[in-house]
Amino acid sequence: MPRHAARARGFSLLEVVAAVLLLAITFASLMRVAGSSLNLTARSAERSEAAMWAHSLLDSAFVLEPIRVGRSSGRFDQRYRWQLSVQPFQPAPAAPAAGPQAPASPLRLYRLDLDVLWKSAGHDYSARFSTLRVGGPQLSAGNGA
Repeated sequence: MPRHAARARGFSLLEVVAAVLLLAITFASLMRVAGSSLNLTARSAERSEAAMWAHSLLDSAFVLEPIRVGRSSGRFDQRYRWQLSVQPFQPAPAAPAAGPQAPASPLRLYRLDLDVLWKSAGHDYSARFSTLRVGGPQLSAGNGA
């Protein structure tokens, strides 16, 4: 047998098994990364949907009716539910200015804290959204309003 033919025999069984094992480990790692990526994408989509629900509720809250202090709750759909807390908001007092004081405004600030809650893959998730809303004076039934 010529020397050239002895060197061109190919790969040994051990080399082929090692290459296949290395390929399997690499493929398993890539599948784990892809699975984690899909999981993160699903969680991100859920948080985006919760933010859209919250944006919708906070934009429409107390537009046609006066602001009511307190707590309320409800459901957006089968998966998402909400809890809203409305409290008067008192901004920090500004430094006293020299000169005449402006008359006190009848408008008041209210802080709206909205918690959106949902369950996914056996875990409870929540997201909190807060905003300030301007409200008029609270009218009583005897004011003729």
